[in-house]
This record gives sequence, structure tokens and C-alpha cells, in this order.
Amino acid sequence: MSDFDEIAILLPDPYRILWREKVTSTNDEIRILAGQGMSEGLVLIGEEQTAGRGRRGAAWFSPKGENLAFSVLLRPRAPKHLWSRFSLATGLAVAEGLERFLPMAAIKWPNDVLIDDRKIAGILVEAGADFVIIGIGINVNPEKFPDELLATSLKKECDREISRAEVLLEVLKRLAKYSGRIESDFEELLDGVRQRCALTGKQVKFLQGGNHRSGRVKGIGSSGELLVELNGSIEGIIQADEVRVCSADPVL
Repeated sequence: MSDFDEIAILLPDPYRILWREKVTSTNDEIRILAGQGMSEGLVLIGEEQTAGRGRRGAAWFSPKGENLAFSVLLRPRAPKHLWSRFSLATGLAVAEGLERFLPMAAIKWPNDVLIDDRKIAGILVEAGADFVIIGIGINVNPEKFPDELLATSLKKECDREISRAEVLLEVLKRLAKYSGRIESDFEELLDGVRQRCALTGKQVKFLQGGNHRSGRVKGIGSSGELLVELNGSIEGIIQADEVRVCSADPVL
């Protein structure tokens, strides 16, 4: 199974690894297995993705053998209306896992992890009838990225090659802890997210319900919503298309 063999016995229960040489996407592959009744805790790693994607179907840059692309199958007992919180729980798990190698990482609500405003990891949470798939892509050892991507990797930041297996273990240890806190202890989870929020205080623009909107981020609310000042009042944004930081605040 390659270099992931060494961490198999160290994984928190009930996590276990299934390694695939090539998949369309790890989320698609694990969805099939979930539909066949696979129990929770499966971690499917794709060495190569032919159709890896991020939110809204955007392509995910993932060079073979350099990045870490995996999906985790969960069967939550928490009410379904709380499942959206898995994005923040996963963001915190990834950020803290990367902090084993780097200074504090930033979380860009709701699904990206940044280092110095450059994307180092992305998260895609998808729900089924009775299961949740958490897809995670982490830039571990790439040194070059397409010109249009504002991205970085652990290797670029640390100036050395990093073990993908070690990164996976650090993230899964924390995901095991935080994935159980989307209902109880969620406020404690949010404290960690708020400390790392990349958007607080920033002027942002986003698309919501087909409408383009902009405002200043005031923080993250008690349910994980993004608090944005819009037209003089604070509004909680539960879901939005990609949130972009404005390059400069408007001149008043």
C-alpha cells in the first residue's frame, strides 16, 4: 500500500485505510462504497485522481505522488441539519494537523486552509441519505503550481519534503476528535476556528441565491455562520458561493 502502511496501526478507531492507485475522485469512489453499506471510518486515498474536484465542481490540482487526496466516510448520529458543521470541524482538524509542521494556519470559511493567504488545503463535504463524505486535499510536496492558482505546499513552506503518511495521521487524529463535536462542545470547536479565521475584519464579496453581495466580516456566529455587516446590520450567512476577499476596501 506504499508509505501509508506504517501508520495503519496508529489510526484512531474506527479509521482504516483503503489505498487506490487511480480513481475518478475519492469522494465519488467512497460514495459507491457507502451505498453498498460500508461502515464508517473508511479513509480512501487516491494516489491519482482523474476527475478530482472542489466545491461547485471546480477542478482540484493534485499531482500524482506529491499531494494527499483522501475522503472519509462517516455515519453521523447528530441531526442532519447540523451536518454542514463538518466543514468547520474538518477545517480545524486540517489546520491543527498542519501546525505540526508550520506556524498557525488560517481557515477561510467554510472550506479552505491557508498559509499567508495562499491555499494549502481544500475541503469538500457531501451528504448522502445516512452518511457524510469528507473529502480533503492537501498540498504536501508540490513545488510548482499553475499560474492562476494562489497556492503553496508544506514542502515550499518548510523547505523540505514531508511524509504524506505523517500528515494524514496528524489530520485524522484531530478529525476523530472534532467530528464528534458538531452537536455538543461545538462552541469549543468554534473557538479554535475563530482564532484562525482568515476573513474576520476583511471586506468580502460573495454570491448568494444568484445575487452578488459584499460586506465586512465581523466573525463567526454560534452556529458556524459567517457574520457579515451588510448595509449597516449584521447578517449570518449560512451558505454562499465562493467568498472572495476584496483586493482593497472601497474609498468612502
